Amino acid sequence: MNMDFERRLAIPAEIKEQYPLTGKVNNIVEQTRAEIKAVFEGRSDKLLLIIGPCSADREDSVIDYISRLVPVYEKVKEKILIVPRIYTNKPRTTGDGYKGMLHQPDPNGKPDMIKGIIATRHLHMRAVAETGFVCADEMLYPENYQYLDDILGYVAVGARSVEDQQHRLTASGIEVPVGMKNPTSGDYAVMLNAISAAQHQHTFIYRGWEVHSEGNEHCHAILRGSISKHGNYVQNYHYEDLSRLYDAYAERNLKNPAVIIDTNHANSGKNPFEQPRIIKDVLHSSNHNEHIKKLVKGFMVESYIEDGCQKVGEDVYGKSITDPCLGWEKTERLIYDIAEKL
Repeated sequence: MNMDFERRLAIPAEIKEQYPLTGKVNNIVEQTRAEIKAVFEGRSDKLLLIIGPCSADREDSVIDYISRLVPVYEKVKEKILIVPRIYTNKPRTTGDGYKGMLHQPDPNGKPDMIKGIIATRHLHMRAVAETGFVCADEMLYPENYQYLDDILGYVAVGARSVEDQQHRLTASGIEVPVGMKNPTSGDYAVMLNAISAAQHQHTFIYRGWEVHSEGNEHCHAILRGSISKHGNYVQNYHYEDLSRLYDAYAERNLKNPAVIIDTNHANSGKNPFEQPRIIKDVLHSSNHNEHIKKLVKGFMVESYIEDGCQKVGEDVYGKSITDPCLGWEKTERLIYDIAEKL
């Protein structure tokens, strides 16, 4: 093999022993998980808002951002359930570029996986302990999920991973809701097949073990737009797209039909300032159609302290080094606007 095996990494049980959760944090995690599941089961009519930076690039600014959500949440929590995004590993279309805190806890430094594993766990733990928010992360690498499986409230599977068998099987054994994004082609069948697979029981190999999963009845769709064969962005948040998804769900025997609308990526053409308009459009569709209203459980928004994005090394505090994000002032206004429309 043309690879250098540098060192053995600590297994999840060892990391958890070194960085255990307190009883208080455990209680917050369990309570929040129950609230999120209630939304997907239709027992709660709160709107789920999965919001935060495109990538969690540095601990201080991410905690600063999440801390700013606390007083806002107090004013809207009767209508909105906020789950901050702490995305600690990032897929790269070409393989180049910053791959997230898991790879590089210092964006300007060299990759260091063990420091990255510790940094990601520490950041998620700190978020719960200091703000009371239980957060979301993307499952880019299924074998790494156990490093965080006791601290997360929500998990996303990305557009480039949704067709992968190991992601689907691992999702079937995850305790929290898992969102399956439509692939970059936009094919609903791929996404719905992934949901179906994750909702079923399986026997498979995971981290060298033969494991048995019980199925995840809270696995659901995320619509993030797609790319045409000519390379153009194609949106899929419109009324007709949501109606089509409702019909596609109705044709399948899936539990808890639900969708989260990703308001950035191809849906916005990677223009983060379009996100408020997209949310208003979807809320209008929901108010017009009871089936859509029942299906749409919330939104995924890319937001940070500063508008836009920057290159690695520019070091503007609170500004994304991956996809451009909506800045804090616009984000705060957006959350209040959503609450007023519910």
